[in-house]
Amino acid sequence: MSFDIALSGLTAANQALDVTANNLANASTVGFKQSTTEFSNLYASTQQGVAATAVGNGVSVSEVASQFAQGNIQSTGNNLDMAVSGNGFFTVSNNGAMEYTRDGQFQVNSSGNVVTASGAYLQVYPPLSNGAYNTGALSDLNVSTGVSAPAATTTASITANLPANAATPPDAATFSPTDPNSYNNTTSMTVYDSLGAAHTATMYFTNKGGGTWNTQLYIDGNAVGTAQTLTYSNSGTLTAPANGVVNFGTYAPTTGAANMNINFNFQNTTQYGSNFDVTAESQNGFTTGQLTGISIDSTGVVQAQYTNGETIALGQVALANFANPQGLQQMGSQNYSATNASGAAVMGMGGNSGYGTINDGSVEESNVDTTTSLVDMITQERAFQANSQMIQTDNQITQSIIQIGSNG
Repeated sequence: MSFDIALSGLTAANQALDVTANNLANASTVGFKQSTTEFSNLYASTQQGVAATAVGNGVSVSEVASQFAQGNIQSTGNNLDMAVSGNGFFTVSNNGAMEYTRDGQFQVNSSGNVVTASGAYLQVYPPLSNGAYNTGALSDLNVSTGVSAPAATTTASITANLPANAATPPDAATFSPTDPNSYNNTTSMTVYDSLGAAHTATMYFTNKGGGTWNTQLYIDGNAVGTAQTLTYSNSGTLTAPANGVVNFGTYAPTTGAANMNINFNFQNTTQYGSNFDVTAESQNGFTTGQLTGISIDSTGVVQAQYTNGETIALGQVALANFANPQGLQQMGSQNYSATNASGAAVMGMGGNSGYGTINDGSVEESNVDTTTSLVDMITQERAFQANSQMIQTDNQITQSIIQIGSNG
């Protein structure tokens, strides 16, 4: 009997040493969570329970439990690396099966999908057209390396001052962009057609007297529509058109793009007694753009950045939480799967109640405490030696009994 008890102690101590060895082996593994060995004593029992004089049948390992304490956050400089600071797991799809991990070392595969080192696909909430995210669905995060589509200019605005002391130019009645005596001032801006081609839009301003100015639009040297009138009050503010918006008409670009029709907003123009001065110009079009990088904020929103200044939302990283994380099943590669013991995954996003924030360009280091593990190893080694000694003692006692029997 005592042989069996000591043998159970040897087995349990050996399993504990295996757990400690695994912890130490993974001390540098990103996202690894150390485990602890939990023991339970053994008793022979009857229908009435354990007898009052029962000695016990030894020990067994009841559970090897993962410990999900936070690991240190280490900066990597790789903007696809992510670390969760607080509760939550990244959600990944492994051949369609959902798994969960704290290992945020992500990379892009040949198809542009963001994956783990083992090839599991990072899951995100897909973007909606209204700027929100569909939290009722999950999709693979794909980083498109193609160009960002262009957008034609449809609105433009100018902030400028037209000099109140300006005189009507001598050739105002026969305006021509090649005749500087037919206008007072001019300014230009770049606009874009539907194919992303850039065009130069030039506006000419001609004083007509009495707070009235004519403005004429030329695109690439071609007149667009006819002159439009701007009227200013004696305090220098624009009074007409009432909303400040002027549409000169349609321009047909020679690039094969769709006709351009731009609303110009002059609401922020004034007529004060100073020089002609343009302080700001803006328009809403842009050309094609090449991908320059990926940004991820603390809530997990992933955006692609392009050379044309545009940013496109790709999705929001989906985080999972569990009622009992220690009930998760280890799958290898720092991945876990849900079980009845862990409960079903409760999905959320970074920064929400119960979920940590996401650090981009960083990873979470292993939470193995090397010093504690070394102390555990010494303790477990002593337990192993003690049980070994117990077997030797039992053996000596057995030999003595046999000798006594043979002498009798």
